[in-house]
Amino acid sequence: MAKLFFSYSHKDEEFRNELETHLALLKRQGVISSWHDRRITAGSDIDKAIDTELESSHIILLLVSAHFLASDYCFEREMARALVKHNEGSATVIPVILHPCDWHSAPFGKLRATPTDGKAISMFANRHEALAIVARDVREASTRDSAAASPTLEVSPPVGLDFGSSTKPRSSNLRVKRKFDDHERDGFLEDSYEYVARYFDGSLEELATRNPQLKTRFKRLDATSFTASIYENGQRVAQCSVWYGNNFGSSGIAYSQSADAPRNSFNESLTVVDDGYVLQLKPLGMQLYGGDRERVLSQQGAAEYYWEILVRPLQ
Repeated sequence: MAKLFFSYSHKDEEFRNELETHLALLKRQGVISSWHDRRITAGSDIDKAIDTELESSHIILLLVSAHFLASDYCFEREMARALVKHNEGSATVIPVILHPCDWHSAPFGKLRATPTDGKAISMFANRHEALAIVARDVREASTRDSAAASPTLEVSPPVGLDFGSSTKPRSSNLRVKRKFDDHERDGFLEDSYEYVARYFDGSLEELATRNPQLKTRFKRLDATSFTASIYENGQRVAQCSVWYGNNFGSSGIAYSQSADAPRNSFNESLTVVDDGYVLQLKPLGMQLYGGDRERVLSQQGAAEYYWEILVRPLQ
C-alpha cells in the first residue's frame, strides 16, 4: 500500500475534501492510505507530525493554486522536502493544479502535472471529470511505484534469489530529448487556441458574476477566432479578438485589442516552441518588457497572459 501525503493551503480545503472522496475507492481497495494535517490530534507537535508523515510518504500531492504558491510553509518546507525525496527516488511528487496560476515557473514546473496537460480543475465544466482524472493518475503512480511503497523491498534479498524484473531498482532520471514534427506542432497550436477560447469564455462569465456593474460578451466568429468584450454600466471598456492561423508567414495565435481587426493587424502573437521535452508557446513580445521577452508559456500561461491584456484597463 502506497502512503499518500497532501500538501495544500487551507484556503483550498474544499478541493482537498473533494479529491479525498474521489480517492476513496483506492483506499477501499488497499491501493493507498492518505494523510493531511487535519488529522493531527490536539496536543501534538504540528511541525514534527507533518515532518514524520512527509518522510514516510511514497506519493506527495501538491495541491497547486496561488494560495499554495504564496504559502511559506507549503512552498519552502513541504514542497522543498518533497522534491528532494522525488529526486532521490524515495517518493513521487504529483502537482495537482487546482486553479490557474504561474506554476510552470515553480521548482516543480517540469514535473508532469494532473489533470491532463496541467489544466486547472476549476477550469473544467464538470469538476468531477477533473477529479476522476487525478484519481486515475494517482492509481497509476501507486501501481508504478508499489515496489518503493513495500517495506520488504528495503531489505537486500539473499544472493542468488530472483525476484523478477518488477523488483529491479531504477533511476528516476529517465527523461530524454526528442524532436517534435509538424503534425504535433499543428495539433498543439489548435488545442492551445481552443484552451484560450474556453478560458476566456469561463473567465468572462465569472468576471460578470463577481462584479454586478460589469456585463460581458463572448462570441465565436468561426472555428478559428472569437471576440470578447467587457462593459461597465453599459459602456464598452475592453475588447479583443483572438484567432489562430498564419500570421505574416508563421503559424500562431494572434491577439488584437480591436473586436473587428483584420488578420494582418494584431497587438501580440504566440508561436509554438519546444525545449526538447515539451511544446510551449512563446510571445512575440509586443506586450512584454526587458527579460520577460524571453519567457515561454504553457497553454494555461498563454491564456492568462492574453486575459491580463484584456482586463488591464479595468485594473
